[in-house]
Amino acid sequence: MFVDSNRPTAVPQGPKDAQLRDAAVALEASFLSEMLKHSGLDGLSGSFGGSTGETQFASLLRDEQAHQMAKAGGIGLAEKLFQALKEQQDG
Repeated sequence: MFVDSNRPTAVPQGPKDAQLRDAAVALEASFLSEMLKHSGLDGLSGSFGGSTGETQFASLLRDEQAHQMAKAGGIGLAEKLFQALKEQQDG
């Protein structure tokens, strides 16, 4: 379960902030997707696992799961990235 403290604290003020937030969430989603890939949780075992279709679409499912996790607050990486990008932009 995700912790509410990881949810974004600063609401984007303008289009630039929204772009920065989207970029930060996309980067966290990419990170989470790689972590899910290497965790080994995306493969099915048993008589229904391992088909050609499964291997072709597993990355798409994993990417979408990671994106939904990041949008929901993820591990807090997107918020840290957003704050760092915002500071760099303002400073």
